[in-house]
Amino acid sequence: MNRVCFTLRVKPSSLDEYKTHHQRVWPEMLEALSRTGWHNYSLFLRSDGLLVGYFETPASFEDALAAMSSEPINAKWQDLMAPFFEGAGEHADQMMNQLEEILHLP
Repeated sequence: MNRVCFTLRVKPSSLDEYKTHHQRVWPEMLEALSRTGWHNYSLFLRSDGLLVGYFETPASFEDALAAMSSEPINAKWQDLMAPFFEGAGEHADQMMNQLEEILHLP
């Protein structure tokens, strides 16, 4: 299982609305994430907009992203979320900055 950690930037003016959407993630989106191998998925948000994501996958980060991009529900979710991110309306899944894992204590 590969552990993946990534960062994004949420617009500080959109933090509350962004958090509200994530309290009600569509069931179809959750099913697609599970089906494409995104396990133990977590998001952490700092008050300045720094978003840190973590998930585990049997695939590589690139393959996990590609699998999700083939899911029709993902495009709808990405369209909904795009205005919340710094980056000129791009989809978040095209702006994720993967972090290098340097220590893991099992």
